[in-house]
Amino acid sequence: MKLNESNIDRVIRVVAGLILLALGWLGVVPGTLGLVFKILGFLPLLTGLIGFCPLYALLHLRTNKA
Repeated sequence: MKLNESNIDRVIRVVAGLILLALGWLGVVPGTLGLVFKILGFLPLLTGLIGFCPLYALLHLRTNKA
């Protein structure tokens, strides 16, 4: 599993994931949409922390230069 995300891509994903999780867990977005935010917030957070995006791998995309 090679890294396929650049550092800026990883930072954007982590921040986006944290924002989605905060909106869901803090009750800013209630109901079903809040639950969706809680679930979907983990995906960009996890891929950003790991540095590997399975969708990028399927589409043969890379945002890092290595």
